[in-house]
Amino acid sequence: MDAFARLLDALLYTRSRTAKLRLIADYLLATPDPDRGWALAALTGTLDLKAVQPSLLKALIGERVDPTLFALSHDFVGDMAETISLLWPEPPGDRPASPSLDAVIGQLAGLSRKDSPAVVAALLDRLDVQGRYALIKLATGAMRIGVSARLAKTGFAQGFGLDVEAVEEVWHGLVPPFAPLFAWASGQGPQPTAGDVPVFRPFMLASPLEDGMMLDLATHVAEWKWDGIRVQIVHAGGQTRLFSRTGDDISASFPDISLDQPLALDGELLVRGEGQADGIAASGSFNALQQRLGRKAPTAKLMTERPAFIRVYDLLSHAGEDMRALPWQARRARLEAVLPGLNPARFELSPLVEASSWDDLARLRDAARDAAIEGLMLKRRDAPYVAGRRQGQWFKWKRSALTADCVLMYAQRGHGKRSSLYSDFTFGCWTPDGHLLPVGKAYSGFTDAELAMLDKFVRTNTLQKFGPVREVEKSLVLEVAFDSIHASSRHKSGLAMRFPRISRIRTDKPAHEADTIAALLKLAT
Repeated sequence: MDAFARLLDALLYTRSRTAKLRLIADYLLATPDPDRGWALAALTGTLDLKAVQPSLLKALIGERVDPTLFALSHDFVGDMAETISLLWPEPPGDRPASPSLDAVIGQLAGLSRKDSPAVVAALLDRLDVQGRYALIKLATGAMRIGVSARLAKTGFAQGFGLDVEAVEEVWHGLVPPFAPLFAWASGQGPQPTAGDVPVFRPFMLASPLEDGMMLDLATHVAEWKWDGIRVQIVHAGGQTRLFSRTGDDISASFPDISLDQPLALDGELLVRGEGQADGIAASGSFNALQQRLGRKAPTAKLMTERPAFIRVYDLLSHAGEDMRALPWQARRARLEAVLPGLNPARFELSPLVEASSWDDLARLRDAARDAAIEGLMLKRRDAPYVAGRRQGQWFKWKRSALTADCVLMYAQRGHGKRSSLYSDFTFGCWTPDGHLLPVGKAYSGFTDAELAMLDKFVRTNTLQKFGPVREVEKSLVLEVAFDSIHASSRHKSGLAMRFPRISRIRTDKPAHEADTIAALLKLAT
């Protein structure tokens, strides 16, 4: 457990991607089974434990530390796990030896509600500060240490000299603590095979089209870049699985989408918005899709109001044949032949965008402000489907971002390396009667210097405190960039922004000149 705790601590305070990969690789190479398998499961989000509720942890620390001290410390630190790990009192006498990660997982996996307080408290007593932090992260299932599942798999692959795409190919046929995976990686066993089960195939990705760059439309094909989420749907062995871009299985959230023949399709998951006509030609906004994302058991009512479908881009496998080595035009022809045999209410071929010249294509892109269109994809007609971002094969040409001048209203501390800074900002626009209503929240887009400036503004202009949240004086204008904005009954302003980020701090503009809700409504789709 000590080695895993040191790994988490190092990952938390390391910014460099290369350094993070090295840390993960070194740990996995040096740590014996099954601890390293459990660690890899934790880092990739595949560790299924009975989560310990934060209320239990707060009750335990409340029995040992003055509640006011804990509240003040939590407010200052900004992270519950870090606060408890620092404040937890050392038990009298010598601390027992730290348990192995395998032993900790074993205890947490079989935890009952009745036994939870005593078991968790005993484990916290056996660990040092770093160990307590790691335990709480494991027990609550909230790692948030700046490591994605893909990064963890890449670290594993680099450590053992493997291709990460090869790891992705077999990943969904394995379960923690991944003994066959480590046996293969260390040369002590064969490559695991998923067998006749639906497996994830790593996506082919596009590079941004650089300003001023023009492509030959004779060698490239254009299609719309839809504003949903990229998915892969796979049917094998009588089972259908729906995978997200990161390889997460999201089938349970969309039980209304399935296949009945052996296929692997790449496409965009979309929903039809409320009030739209029947048929799937019209796509709902990303805001409509969000109402279904993360719902592990969507209701029949929700599936009726927000029916999901896939606008299909590519064919990866058909009737047991791997299609990825074929050129795009061959895969497209096969896809066009396959699609008519699928449920038309759930699958639609993504249409090609026809243009006689590059200028015509640019005009089509600039005119596309539809709720479900982000821009254009440009693909070489002879390109095979190769995992990752391959230079010169696929390009994305996104439409220009929208911007609005908004007033900073609230701020909250971030997590991890940002836990000491106010880095999550809520901003609003004016109503006709002169009030501000929140229209979005952003935690990116600014430089380190700008973040320091924003943090200082929050600290010196706080009006009220609501736990970790600060209400600030309504005097600082932020230029906010966003991909699109949609009407939303879930927000008081009636609006929801897509991918908002702070593009500029407008110290030159008085707050009363910021944009209005009415102005943003005109941009809504």
